[in-house]
Amino acid sequence: MTEPAATPSAIVSPPVAALPKFDPPLALGVLASGSGSNFAAIAQAITNGGLQAEIRVLIYNNPGVKVAERAAELGIPAILLNHRHFRQREDLDREIVRTLQQHGVEWVVMAGWMRIVTPVLLDAYDQRVINIHPSLLPSFPGIHAIEQALAAGVKIAGCTAHIACLKVDSGPILLQAAVPVFPADTPASLHARVQVQEHRILPAAIALAAQQAGQR
Repeated sequence: MTEPAATPSAIVSPPVAALPKFDPPLALGVLASGSGSNFAAIAQAITNGGLQAEIRVLIYNNPGVKVAERAAELGIPAILLNHRHFRQREDLDREIVRTLQQHGVEWVVMAGWMRIVTPVLLDAYDQRVINIHPSLLPSFPGIHAIEQALAAGVKIAGCTAHIACLKVDSGPILLQAAVPVFPADTPASLHARVQVQEHRILPAAIALAAQQAGQR
């Protein structure tokens, strides 16, 4: 059996309508560990006028990653906080909070942030930390979610944007997008298809979270 020539459209739940407007724009801080494709998707949504927000600062933890280059190209301040230089997770999160507050951040977006966060961050931004995860939570939390899904033989995979809490990849779900899994899929091919939907739902989830919080 071969993969269909045309990939069926992904299903997003709840459906994404026109994004709400915010005045003043949402003040975002983004945490990222790698290439920064979700960071770029947020920035593009802002540029296109779909998301009324401003990325005040990018915080990244791995030296030399592409996300820092993306931020520089966009003129967005990028701060390296190498987790290897902190004795405890809480020490890193204290510095993250200090940096976010220095830049006037009101909402925190973990866009491929590969670190477990602590109450230090979650309490400072109570119910205002948003995470994106490459599975249909609560299925396949944690690392290697794509590989977990393929190993389980699921026929539908996807991604979830949610409010972060202490339990890893848990918390109230904002948006989900489902994509088909094909017999010939590899982790790379499935991840690429899921990532397209991550870029689609994350900006919408940010707006939805702010709307639910009553921010205008």
